[in-house]
Amino acid sequence: MKRSHAALAATLAISLNALAGMAHAAEPAKATEKCYGVALAGKNDCSAGAGTSCAGTSKKDYQGNAWVMVEKGTCTQIKTPKGHGSLKAIQ
Repeated sequence: MKRSHAALAATLAISLNALAGMAHAAEPAKATEKCYGVALAGKNDCSAGAGTSCAGTSKKDYQGNAWVMVEKGTCTQIKTPKGHGSLKAIQ
């Protein structure tokens, strides 16, 4: 009888793990957008324009051609010492 309890417990544990994984996978991903001019030096995401190659290569704070991914709809609300974030590269 003890073996069947152990097998039942193992099956239940596996089932609960599977359900937990499915619940986590069902969460919708938040939409994001590129936000220019808000990254600190060296903290940008990929492709920050001329003189940079990828993530972490921006040379100065709030560089106009450097971007980071932010939650959709929040970029232009981000205020920096140089102004607000932009959905397009800042010249």
